[in-house]
Amino acid sequence: MSRTSWLGIACGTAGLVAAACWGRIVQDAAAQTPAQQTPRVRLIVRGDDIGSSHAANVACIKAYKDGIVRTVEVMVPGPWFAEAARLLRENPGLDVGVHLTLTSEWENIKWGPLTHAPSLVDGLGYFHPMTSQRADFPPGTGFLECGFRLEEVEAELRAQIETARKHIPRVSHLTAHMWTACATPQLRALTERLAQEYKLPLELPRDVRPAGGFGGPDTTAGQKEAALVRILENLEPGNWLFVDHPGLDTPEMQAIGHKGYENVAADRDGVTRALCSPKAMEVVQRRGIELLSYAGFYRGPQAVGPAARP
Repeated sequence: MSRTSWLGIACGTAGLVAAACWGRIVQDAAAQTPAQQTPRVRLIVRGDDIGSSHAANVACIKAYKDGIVRTVEVMVPGPWFAEAARLLRENPGLDVGVHLTLTSEWENIKWGPLTHAPSLVDGLGYFHPMTSQRADFPPGTGFLECGFRLEEVEAELRAQIETARKHIPRVSHLTAHMWTACATPQLRALTERLAQEYKLPLELPRDVRPAGGFGGPDTTAGQKEAALVRILENLEPGNWLFVDHPGLDTPEMQAIGHKGYENVAADRDGVTRALCSPKAMEVVQRRGIELLSYAGFYRGPQAVGPAARP
């Protein structure tokens, strides 16, 4: 999933989808507890795509143990889900969401549905690469344009939620990989219904604001660290969300990419370095920024993650 926006959306049109879906979350801000409304700086730092590769798995755990990540999003159809589930069981303080997955964006590594879902896959049985058809991609590579059947989407999302719960019982919420599961009113209504049925909140209340981003995939590790420090220094009291994709600059991740986003390994290694930066952690401690997970946010303020840090 490419990081062309603060949410890491993989295609240009998906940014608009994200904006629309953000305005239609399950939980309403009015339902917050008084503790959640206290005028302090509260920050949820989220790492996406654990389960998609070994490097992503290792990096997400590192960004939790050695950094400021408090929530990760697991891709159940991902080829490294089994390892991700084991690592998450070994790190029970790390909050986990089900990253509902209907796309498979990379060129050299692919995944497909857990269920029999002919309308959701390409000729090789993989999910389509993009949420919407991109002009610079081959025809037939956009999920929305390929004739998906809603009943197959529902069966697949149910399978992902139930599999995640079986292997990682503490999953606390739902999010949508590349926003595909929220990309149309029908899909959004389905995802919201499943969120209610499984009692797993979809995303966060409206008053949780995006904290910003690193400035694009071509920024260096040093530039990412400086950007994160600036963001942390300037956060005002309130509830904030920072999302990115931890990774490592390894041969495995160096082979991952797609047209327009070929430097995945270097980019995501820089993300991990920034999220584990002593400079960033010093700002968190000095300013008294409260690091929360999704689960911690919904329960109300309390310690989440390694006790030695905020």
